[in-house]
Amino acid sequence: MQDQGSPGRAALWMVGAVASFTLMALAGREVSFALDTFEIMFYRSLVGVALIVSITTMRRDWAGFHARKLGLHAVRNLAHFTGQNLWFFAIATIPLAQVVALEFTSPIWVVILAPLVLGERLTRVRVLAALIGFAGVLVVVRPEMSRIGPGELAAAACAVGFGLSALFTRKLRRTETTLSVLVWLTVMQAVFGLIAAGIDGDIAAPSLVTAPYLLVIGAAGLAAHLCLTTALGHASAAVVMPMDFARLPVLAIIGALVYLEPIDPWIIAGAGLIVLANWLNIRSETRSAAQKSHTAT
Repeated sequence: MQDQGSPGRAALWMVGAVASFTLMALAGREVSFALDTFEIMFYRSLVGVALIVSITTMRRDWAGFHARKLGLHAVRNLAHFTGQNLWFFAIATIPLAQVVALEFTSPIWVVILAPLVLGERLTRVRVLAALIGFAGVLVVVRPEMSRIGPGELAAAACAVGFGLSALFTRKLRRTETTLSVLVWLTVMQAVFGLIAAGIDGDIAAPSLVTAPYLLVIGAAGLAAHLCLTTALGHASAAVVMPMDFARLPVLAIIGALVYLEPIDPWIIAGAGLIVLANWLNIRSETRSAAQKSHTAT
C-alpha cells in the first residue's frame, strides 16, 4: 500500500497539502465569529463525505474501500479531531503565524513517538532535523513567549493530536488504501462533530455568509488529507511532517497582508532554520532510499 523510498514524491504531495491547509486556515478564521469549533468540524466533515462519495461513485472506484481496522481508524480520527478543534480555536484568537509556529512542534512528537507506535528507527539526522525545525519555531515566537494565553496553549496542544494522527495514519497506510483512510476520516469526524456540537442541544445552521467558507473548509480539508495521506505512503512520518513547515512563512505573509498582523525579521530567521531542517531530512532519506535501491539490484 505504500512506497517506502520516494521522499521526492512525498515532497510534491506536501506542496498540495500546504496550499490546502492554508486555505482552510483562512476560511476557518472567517467563520469563527458565527460558529464554534465543533460546528465547524461537523460541517467540514459533512462536506468531505459528500465530496468523497460523489467523486468515488462517479469514478466507480469503491474497490479500494474496506471496513476493517475500525478501531485504529477511530483512534487516529479521535486524535485528529481533538487537535483540529484546538487548531480552529487558536486560529480565531491569535496571529496565524503564531498558530502555525506552535503547531509545528508536532514533528517533535512524531520523532519521539515513531519508534514506539511504528517501530521506525530514530536516526541522528531525524533528531537533528526535528530539533533544528523546532529551534526555528522558537525563533519565530520568541517575542511572544512572555504572553501565554488560551490561544497559545491550544495551538501548542493541537500539535500533540496532529503528531499522533500522523503516526496512526502511517500505521494504517501499511495495509489500508488512501480511499479507506479518507472515507473513515470524514464519516467518523462527522459523527464526532455531531455529538460534540449537539451536546448542548443547539447546532447553529450555516448562513449565506458562512456557507461558502464551510464549503472551502470541507474541500480544502479533504484535499489536504488526500495529499498528506498520500505523502505518508511515500515516506515516513518523521520525514513528511517537517515538510509542512513551509506553511509558516506562507501564512505569516498572508496574515500580514490580509489581517495586518505583524511580521518581523524573527519570522524570516526562523523560516530559514525550518527550510534547513526540511533539506537535511529530505537529503538523508533520499540517500537512504537510493542505497536501498542499489542494494536490492
